[in-house]
Amino acid sequence: MKKSVTIITLLVIVLAFGGSMYYLYQKNAEDPTIYKTEQPSKQSIIKKTVATGSILPLEEVLIKPNISGVIEEVFVEGGDYVKSGDLLARIKVVPNLNALNDARNNIDEARIALEDQKRNLDRQKGLFEKGVVSKVDLERAQVSFDQAQQAYSAANKRYDIVKTGTTRGYGNAANTMIRATVSGMVLDVPVEVGNQVIESNNFNEGTTIAAIADVEKMIFEGKVDESEVGKITEDLPLEITVGAIENKVFDAILDYIAPKGKEENGAIQFEIKGTLRKQDTVFIRAGLSANASIILGRADSVLAIKEALVQFDPKTKKPFVEIETGEQNFERKDIELGISDGIFVEIKSGVSKEDKIKVWNEVKPDEFAD
Repeated sequence: MKKSVTIITLLVIVLAFGGSMYYLYQKNAEDPTIYKTEQPSKQSIIKKTVATGSILPLEEVLIKPNISGVIEEVFVEGGDYVKSGDLLARIKVVPNLNALNDARNNIDEARIALEDQKRNLDRQKGLFEKGVVSKVDLERAQVSFDQAQQAYSAANKRYDIVKTGTTRGYGNAANTMIRATVSGMVLDVPVEVGNQVIESNNFNEGTTIAAIADVEKMIFEGKVDESEVGKITEDLPLEITVGAIENKVFDAILDYIAPKGKEENGAIQFEIKGTLRKQDTVFIRAGLSANASIILGRADSVLAIKEALVQFDPKTKKPFVEIETGEQNFERKDIELGISDGIFVEIKSGVSKEDKIKVWNEVKPDEFAD
């Protein structure tokens, strides 16, 4: 019995020893871990955030009529350049029956008053010639007649205006002639001949006849998310790219950030505006979609490395890299970081351009050789 136990024990020892030797052999047979290295390089780093929006005129004026009616003729179309005072359209008035009836009654009343004053004036003239009344009485009768004549003329003009929208002697100032109030390009003419239009007044903004703007003064209008709005300030430079205009970047200045955000699709968005520095050789159409890169920081021709090479101390949270001091031997170096664009980060101190920095991805020798 004792002999069997001794044999089993020896077998266990031999097997354990053999297993250990085999493990050590396999371990030594494995390829050693090899780390690649990269060197710092000179980079121009731009830290930015992107806002989406569109290109719009700085000032867009909507031309509206001062009288209701039907479009009789349109003289312009989108893309035309006009000057202040140029004729845009003509309106045919559709008179209101109540107003027309009141105007006609006013004419009748004014005619009756005029005839009465005419009789009184003739009477005063006859009495004056006989020496019955003084010249003052005659002059007073003449003034009353002139006033009645003026009231009769005004009543007739009022009737013409109610009926046709204009009257004799007011051709250029007629409400039926819609004219441009500013100079610029006609962006849109949303009405056609035969369309009914409503006058602009205190209770109604009226029908738009045309939209006019100075296309030489354009702005970018877009929105940024609440997570980004805290990073931007007014007067930051913008780089505007327009999808419809290839290989062109327009410079702009951020000059407005909305103080209040609006909820859109569950996220709070803040409106921003930037004035474009337009290139004279490029025509930008109003309403084109565009993206604005807001430049938060910029560093030109600085020493930089990939962000993936940077390590952070678990205790101090300070950045460091490992520098190669010999064949696959590395030494830790603390570094000072500058701005980052998400790929490259500026190195202010800690390493030089000649240093070889450890890449943490492990590779096999054949991959390293490639």
